[in-house]
Amino acid sequence: MAKCKITVEKLMLNEDLAKEYCQGEVGVCEVFHEGQEFIAGLEKPEGFCDWAWHDLLPYVASFLAGGNFAGEIFDGWMKDDKTMIACCTDGIRPVVFKIEKLA
Repeated sequence: MAKCKITVEKLMLNEDLAKEYCQGEVGVCEVFHEGQEFIAGLEKPEGFCDWAWHDLLPYVASFLAGGNFAGEIFDGWMKDDKTMIACCTDGIRPVVFKIEKLA
């Protein structure tokens, strides 16, 4: 069965939004660290954040079904049709991931 590699590319913090809307001090996501890698099929990898997995699963499922993000619909978007950059939907402290379709 095909698999995808998910790499944590960047941890971000929107400090202005955190100060305005959050209670107490907020830092970057504590679940992931930059450079961390996971191999995934349709099942959430061990140790992966449930919320982030929910956000990335449509991309992973598309790759595993033979789709890509450089073809007709996404023409001119990704340079490599086996790669997608996506992030979790945490607006305060999003995490950016690289998703790669493995052979």
